Amino acid sequence: MRIISSTTDSWQPIAIALGNFDGIHCGHRQVLEPILDHTTQSSERLYATAVTFTPHPQEFFSGSRRQLLTPVPEKARRLEALGIEQLILLPFDHELAALSPQEFVCEILIERLQVKFISVGEDFRFGCQRTGNANTLQEIAAEFGIQVNIASLKTLEGELDRISSSRIRQALAQGEIDRANRMLGYPYSLTGKVITGAQLGRTLGFPTANLNLPPEKLLPRQGVYCVRVELNQQTPSPLMGVMNLGCRPTVDGTTPTVEVHVLDWSGDLYDRVLTVTLEKFLRPEQKFASLDALKAQIAADCELAREILCLVM
Repeated sequence: MRIISSTTDSWQPIAIALGNFDGIHCGHRQVLEPILDHTTQSSERLYATAVTFTPHPQEFFSGSRRQLLTPVPEKARRLEALGIEQLILLPFDHELAALSPQEFVCEILIERLQVKFISVGEDFRFGCQRTGNANTLQEIAAEFGIQVNIASLKTLEGELDRISSSRIRQALAQGEIDRANRMLGYPYSLTGKVITGAQLGRTLGFPTANLNLPPEKLLPRQGVYCVRVELNQQTPSPLMGVMNLGCRPTVDGTTPTVEVHVLDWSGDLYDRVLTVTLEKFLRPEQKFASLDALKAQIAADCELAREILCLVM
């Protein structure tokens, strides 16, 4: 996949899906799929392209760093797996924020990007002070003979609330992993390199891999999870594991860490890149009266995780 931050260096002409796309969840895929269909059916060669903004507009206006469901490298991997060929990261600055809806379409989409087809979600907003919506975009684009697909909002089966990145964030913050995964359409994952930790797990008989994650990656609720672990494609299938996310209060820890114990594994994991997919929240983090009590609970966590993961294989 090609990833660029320029409006002049893109492969052209293009069909674009336009939005923030944090999470590449089931709702986002309803916006992306028409692009793939259109590029397949078009008589001219069009590049299937996702156009998003960096930083996230909310981060730009608030001035505070925003944690992401899918940092750019992960977002690119998921888009590429869907068939998207190009990711354009529009720099969101004062100049872009000040453009009217008409100016954004004419100057950015038409003149610079040479857009031939556009897909957006029903709730899409753009232009200065978010004065433009999906219908506005459709009306302006029609003046140039450009078709705009407006994707309807996606809901979970049997529910009225739409799928959104904010609702996925809320589910992860509450430890509702199954709900978050259903909205995403895939298990939420954490990918990082294994670094040296305090090695307490080894002394307890449960060695753990300490993951160094991208600082912008959104972390779920602190606590213990049953997970599946991919050892950088070095095993034929994911392994079972238990992950602890938190400050380790039993040993007076103060800094949150992400530690993974891989069941039935005895190899060296240092410097390997691990991808951990979250399957179920087991319990909140807690402080135990002794290391023996902590060791007993870890053993119970591992047995419960094994039962759960074997059932859903």
